[in-house]
Amino acid sequence: MSHSSTIDIESSTTQSYALNDRKSDKVNQEYPGQTEITHPVDSENGQSVPKDVLELKTQIGLGVLGLPAVLDTLGFVPGVIVIVALAVIITWSDLVVGYFKLSHPEVYTVADAAHIMFGPIGREIIGFAFWLEVVAIAGASFLSISVAFNTITEHAACTVVWAVIGAVIVAVFASIQTLGRISWLGWVGLISILSAVITLMIAAGLTDRPSLAPIDGDFEIITQVVAQPSFVDAINAVSIVVFAYAGTPNFFNIVGEMREPAQYSKSVVAAQTLITMIYLIVGCVTYHFVGQYIASPALGSAGFIVKKVCYGLALPGLIVGGLLYAHTAAKYVFVRVLRNSRHLSKNTPVHYMVWYGCVGFTCGIGFIIAEAIPFFNDLLSLIGALLGTLICIQMEAYMWMWDNWRATNRGTRKWNLMMAMNAVFFVLGCFLMVAGTYAAVVVINDNLNSGDAGSPFSCADNSGN
Repeated sequence: MSHSSTIDIESSTTQSYALNDRKSDKVNQEYPGQTEITHPVDSENGQSVPKDVLELKTQIGLGVLGLPAVLDTLGFVPGVIVIVALAVIITWSDLVVGYFKLSHPEVYTVADAAHIMFGPIGREIIGFAFWLEVVAIAGASFLSISVAFNTITEHAACTVVWAVIGAVIVAVFASIQTLGRISWLGWVGLISILSAVITLMIAAGLTDRPSLAPIDGDFEIITQVVAQPSFVDAINAVSIVVFAYAGTPNFFNIVGEMREPAQYSKSVVAAQTLITMIYLIVGCVTYHFVGQYIASPALGSAGFIVKKVCYGLALPGLIVGGLLYAHTAAKYVFVRVLRNSRHLSKNTPVHYMVWYGCVGFTCGIGFIIAEAIPFFNDLLSLIGALLGTLICIQMEAYMWMWDNWRATNRGTRKWNLMMAMNAVFFVLGCFLMVAGTYAAVVVINDNLNSGDAGSPFSCADNSGN
């Protein structure tokens, strides 16, 4: 069942540029229209940055800002179990990416893998799903940027205006085609988000009154070991955790660039272990000190002044995250539009018009998503359920089964156990996709009908000030 076939000339091999962009793209001379991936963004003076660090950069972002709310919904023990369980499942998915890439060196993206297994139609479906996921993440960045500006300025302008400003800033930087030459952007984003959540944890332990607690009078912070959420709330919380680990497609690039691919598994396990530790520490510490007064995003939880500081620290990271994901989505559309054309690699007027048009289109769709679903945690859960499960769980489980169906050890105990494990992961991914999408739609619909949490394209303050 495993066949190492060459991707046809229509294959778009430039999807996973989000946090691992390239210094240059060049047209493959043997297969015109296919873009070769060249040197990694994080190489400087010929030395590659350790891949576990690069993997850390592909994962930590908006997702960590929703994890304290997960613990508030599920309780300490179930919340920790869900985070660790999904960390194990998606770590396996990341490992499968490496195994599949080594067996099929011509694969650069999840869409290329889909083409090998399902043909051109599968490539288009999975490619579109990945593109939509990346655009939606960029949209979530626009939403968080509007919250940050509202918090810092005390709602000095209409929320839609702040979202537009965020989208424009992101579009300007995302339009830089040589984005790979400024690799420090990824470091800025990582340091920015980490410094913000560290400040949040420290402040949460020192503050006398969380920002969402009653302004006057006594109040009680309530934390639960085991909560009793409804099915809809519980599945929404699980979907946020899926979103937090949804960097799997970027690992195709990482394994392809490793000088010693055999070390890929070790780097994945090390990176995912560190990421999970960060997630657990941020979630547990913040929830312990803030309790039910968790803001969405969590940066607004620890007092009026402190949340301004947190959002000020996080703002560069929110912008960088948005621009890198917007750049990814724009590059995907750009290559698909100009494939088999000389304009793909030549600096012609058509080349630039199409490129800037793709960036504008991508940011426009992201802005619409952000304003149509102006609820941060609900947007994360929808992305995680509808797209994260497909791209980060189901695809990789099926990739392993497809690649090993006719393996030489077929029928052995190890083969049977591994096949059963991947089948379980695939079914679990399907369940989370259907149930999670249903739950996210229910909650979003309830919020839209109530109007208490905001409304689409509203000028109302979304910072909780």
